[in-house]
Amino acid sequence: MISKKPYYEQEFGPALQFAAFIGVTIALLLLGNVIALAYIAGKYGANSLMEFVSLDLTSPIVTQNLWILQVAGTTIPILLIPIVFAKLLTRQPSNYLKVSVKFPSVLMLIVLATMVVSMPFMETLITFNRKMVLPEFLKGLENALRRAEDSAQKVTAVLLKMDTLADMFKALMLVALVTAIAEELMFRGCLQTIFLQWTNSIHWAVWITAALFSAFHMEFYGFLPRLMLGVLFGYFTVWSGSIWPAVWGHFLNNGTAVVLTYLYQHKKIDINPDAQHAFNYFLPVLSAAFTLTLLLGYRRVANRKTIADSV
Repeated sequence: MISKKPYYEQEFGPALQFAAFIGVTIALLLLGNVIALAYIAGKYGANSLMEFVSLDLTSPIVTQNLWILQVAGTTIPILLIPIVFAKLLTRQPSNYLKVSVKFPSVLMLIVLATMVVSMPFMETLITFNRKMVLPEFLKGLENALRRAEDSAQKVTAVLLKMDTLADMFKALMLVALVTAIAEELMFRGCLQTIFLQWTNSIHWAVWITAALFSAFHMEFYGFLPRLMLGVLFGYFTVWSGSIWPAVWGHFLNNGTAVVLTYLYQHKKIDINPDAQHAFNYFLPVLSAAFTLTLLLGYRRVANRKTIADSV
């Protein structure tokens, strides 16, 4: 029997939600990129657009064009995707996206400690991932992946070229804060909720969403550390019931990279944040153990709040 309820009051199953989410994602990303490229061509001319498409980093306006594409073609669409999806397919968008759920403020301190303590473990994963070598018969794929990675790093270097303090704050706002909000709404707000309904398993939902989160960035040689970040953000969200601890953790991760890059560019620190950092085995293992301990402590504090609410 076909329901007579309006579409916005109907319960949609996870498979339909996922299909709708993919459709909204493709549509808004395509629209954002078309608008960005059309704006670049209209403002700077067709030649500048060709220079941009060919990634001619010697062009004097390439930085402006990259920021236009980043904001209009990626950041804004990713921010709109979960909002449009939740408005169209859910009864209570704010609850679905987990933006209005209250949680103990101490969780934010635990997130801060977790992000700091996990750094050696994450650095080890970065080094391991970058040293991965595919089998000989996949050598062509490996070379293509490394070329794509090199191109992505060049683009990132242009975006994070910060000559002034104002440039750093702009990067903090767009690369760290807005990106953290947009991606967490998209992945932990929407996708993780869909997979939680689909699998009836917190752990499956967290890990599947984390894998998609990492794959979405299309950086094979950064897949493992980004996967583990996604796992942390996933548990931050699912145990607290709120998106904001994950947004805070995401902001800390991206913001730290921005600030360290700025300090290195201006010779305030000697350590290059983009360089590989080697640790002995003891420190990464200790880092992983403390990270797990803090994560379990986070769950314990979040569970106390849940129990208190049910009494």
